[in-house]
Amino acid sequence: MSSLSEQLKNLGFEASAEAPQEQSNTAASIDTSIPVRIQRQTKGRKGKGVTVIMDLPTDPQLLSDYAKQLRKQCGVGGSVKNETIELQGDQREASKAFLEQQGFKVKLAGG
Repeated sequence: MSSLSEQLKNLGFEASAEAPQEQSNTAASIDTSIPVRIQRQTKGRKGKGVTVIMDLPTDPQLLSDYAKQLRKQCGVGGSVKNETIELQGDQREASKAFLEQQGFKVKLAGG
């Protein structure tokens, strides 16, 4: 029985040590100069407020990672919809602190 790496080589796949470095380069290439907007919205949600984080980079993996970290930090539910992150409740201050820690410029939008 041959090892998994040998089987992958036979299929044309080759493991390289550069793959993890590419991921770190992706994180380093994020444009943090564009201000991220954070809003609290209630319209169309039956009076329930949600925090909407807009103008983040459109990388789906990055958005899901940030959403997961924000949900865990705030202790609330949330999701990624239409290239925005939605968190349940008024989480503007906690979201602002987290995103500023990640290197983004943050603006609180709306009232």
